[in-house]
Amino acid sequence: MTENITETDSRHLPWDHPEGTGDRDGFAHIRAVEYGYLDETRHIYLDHTGAGLPARRQLRAQTERLTGGVFGNPHTHSPASTPTTALVDETRERVLSFADADPAEYTVVFTANATAACRLVGEGYPFRRRRAELLLTLDNHNSVNGLREFARVRRAPTTYIPLAGAEMRVDEEEMGRALRGRRGGRGLFAFPAQSNFSGVRHPPEWIARARERGWHVLLDAAAFAAANPLRLSRWGPDFTVLSWYKVFGYPTGVGCLIARKSSLALLRRPWFSGGTIQVVSALGRWHRLAEGAAAFEDGTLDFHAIPEVRTGLDWIESIGVEAVHDHVARLTARLLSGLARLRHGDGRPLIRLYGPRTTARRGGTVALNVLDARGLVVDERIVARDSSAAGISLRTGCFCNPGAGEAAFGIGADALRRTGRDRGALTMEDYLSRLGLPSAGAIRVSVGLPSNTGDVDALLRFLERTYRDRTPSPQGLAPRDSC
Repeated sequence: MTENITETDSRHLPWDHPEGTGDRDGFAHIRAVEYGYLDETRHIYLDHTGAGLPARRQLRAQTERLTGGVFGNPHTHSPASTPTTALVDETRERVLSFADADPAEYTVVFTANATAACRLVGEGYPFRRRRAELLLTLDNHNSVNGLREFARVRRAPTTYIPLAGAEMRVDEEEMGRALRGRRGGRGLFAFPAQSNFSGVRHPPEWIARARERGWHVLLDAAAFAAANPLRLSRWGPDFTVLSWYKVFGYPTGVGCLIARKSSLALLRRPWFSGGTIQVVSALGRWHRLAEGAAAFEDGTLDFHAIPEVRTGLDWIESIGVEAVHDHVARLTARLLSGLARLRHGDGRPLIRLYGPRTTARRGGTVALNVLDARGLVVDERIVARDSSAAGISLRTGCFCNPGAGEAAFGIGADALRRTGRDRGALTMEDYLSRLGLPSAGAIRVSVGLPSNTGDVDALLRFLERTYRDRTPSPQGLAPRDSC
């Protein structure tokens, strides 16, 4: 059982946060007890979309478990393997419960991360020319964008649905046309529940609409699940991908594919490996895959880490996902309003925001650029350098979401095609120059369960103190090697 998380703790006085910051609630107690290492190390952590942070109790629980028993390879029957198998099976059940997925309809495939889960779907999905295409929103992580290469080698087309307007949402009319099938076929439709670039939450109602028209649906929930409840039995996606470190920080290296059993049966694996087969012959050169999830879990599972997913789920559910959602929404509202107020002395805005300006249908991920005293974009490398010196962790660059970045920066398709056709040895600076971009990306700020108002206010003070009425010089910056 968790400690009482509704009482406050008078010891919670963050190093750079004024007393009375409005966090005197259960989350102040959680911050002090479970995430006190942030204030003890004088760290402002604002990259929760990049990775969540572990509670101290999660780490203690693993130590206690590993030092209190013997756990061996689950691919056998022995006193060491039996408890391992039981823990892995219990974790599968907890994942389905957390995702509100009916175990009669869904199963869990453990993977290294959400990227590996996407690959399982892409390599096994029956893409076919004119009969099974790939449909993507322009707002997608590269782990999802990469599915188009599996479609390409099978000569199946890929269609992108564009983003519209300053809020970077998908136009509903465009969505309707795309779901009708522009080339007369159906196939796999993939989109994020929440953008890892702009924080936009895309409507889960698309899933039912797509399935009614014959599509299979892959839902990327990696950026969504940390602060929002999953309702898979209500939404009904065929495939859902997750990375657990995004939700509760630890363990890393464990994700999962939550799949409808009927949809998983459609996938055809192009190879087999240890752990995935029921029986195999070397001389006879034949094999039979195992049933269900086991056919997709290559090699030996990370049987020491997977049980810690259950520990993390226990922790999140002891607080309540809805409570985490409300906490993140309050902090996001404070961040957005504070950014909107930042101005140079002449009244020009200090910040250019990408995506929704309010908390309506958005999560705690905020993308922006800093503008100098002339109104020009400050090189994101400067912000990375200055924020690091101030003890602030945030994200700079493209965030592995090129489509959202292209929409945010207004880069036309023609310019992108011309640049991509050049097969010469181009540097990142060459690409930027040809596309006419002042910088290689944006700044991403994201809040999470351990965050408090002091973190948000410290960032706002840093931005105003460092860039108001100034034009920072890019001299001394290391060359970019990638975006």
